[in-house]
Amino acid sequence: MAAYLCPPAVIHGEHVVQTSQIVAEVRGRHPHAAWAPRIDGIAASTGIESRGWMLPLEAAVAPGSGNGLPAAGVGPTREALAGDGFSEQDVDRVIAALEAMPAPQTVQERTAPAWAAVQSSGEHAARGALQIAGLDAADVDCLITSHSTTPALPGLDVALANRLPLRGDVMLLPATQWACIAGTRSLALAADLVSADPDRVVLVVIAEALSTTYQPADDTLESLIVRLLFADTAVAAVVTGRPTPESVLRLDAAWHHTLPGTKDLHRLETREDGTHFVMDRRGPRAVQETVTAMWEWLRVRYQDDPASWHPDVLLAHPGGTRVLEYMEQTMPDGWPSGLLDYSRDSYTSGNRGGAAVFDIMRRAYDAGQERGSRTVLYAAAPGLTATALEGEWL
Repeated sequence: MAAYLCPPAVIHGEHVVQTSQIVAEVRGRHPHAAWAPRIDGIAASTGIESRGWMLPLEAAVAPGSGNGLPAAGVGPTREALAGDGFSEQDVDRVIAALEAMPAPQTVQERTAPAWAAVQSSGEHAARGALQIAGLDAADVDCLITSHSTTPALPGLDVALANRLPLRGDVMLLPATQWACIAGTRSLALAADLVSADPDRVVLVVIAEALSTTYQPADDTLESLIVRLLFADTAVAAVVTGRPTPESVLRLDAAWHHTLPGTKDLHRLETREDGTHFVMDRRGPRAVQETVTAMWEWLRVRYQDDPASWHPDVLLAHPGGTRVLEYMEQTMPDGWPSGLLDYSRDSYTSGNRGGAAVFDIMRRAYDAGQERGSRTVLYAAAPGLTATALEGEWL
């Protein structure tokens, strides 16, 4: 396996949302929640002061176009109230109050503008990646896409095939449900494709509007944490089977791992008011198991040189800072400190989901990562599943 990666293009959400804005909005909406007295400490513990969203905070918290009337409408509601003994005057008052009551946004109202933003940001990232690689859309042989938070059919692959536009014979490979693992797993798939045909050019585009999981009415602690963590990002990169002047990273090997019995720990649920990201407190510990398995993969891969081999940079998206700390604690003895600096830097402006590893990689590139640096990329996602790659900076 030898694949060559050009520097990624990273498009951050254009609307900067401060943590203080989120805290004020949530505190005003849920003043009596069990966690309300601790909200400032919870927010500070994330280490995130601001994040970029594709749409402003106001779009996430705005009421829907409907009202508080039941879906059955005025007539059946009036009949039900009258049948329950309400006077005609009281029925009129209740109907008027329900009509004046704002309803939450529907799934369509919440998702449609986010999906439009995902397509636009994805196109921006794709064009940026092609420009970085010195290529045109006509040079692309395969497009891999992922966008887990804005379900659509056809998806981002077909949208980009028309927007760029791509050749009619381009292989389109949408991977909507990869979620947080989209960065590493898309590169592993791209590496397999160019290994089979070194002349093939693969374009990877990942666009996530994670802000769609911001659900104003949800007063659970998990929902509060989701509000505080997520950022919106679109990323893209070109992978080739032969080195080019623009190539910056060679990918040499990939590893995949799935933990049985963990599919319910982290998940997306579509409810009446939109998409909810549900987290289980057992999740970080389960993710740590994939980290331990990855260390074992690297140990076996370099068992002939255990004393001198170590990565020079670790581009990791394990879903949170707790697992980053665990990664540092469990690294083999003798490995240098600071391997996760770029990962930590990325987290200070939000969890980017599937786009995170590309953002972290871009930070390493912009910092002038040295040629010959041994590199490991890692990500874990709901499932729980993980993918890692190992390679060398060019």
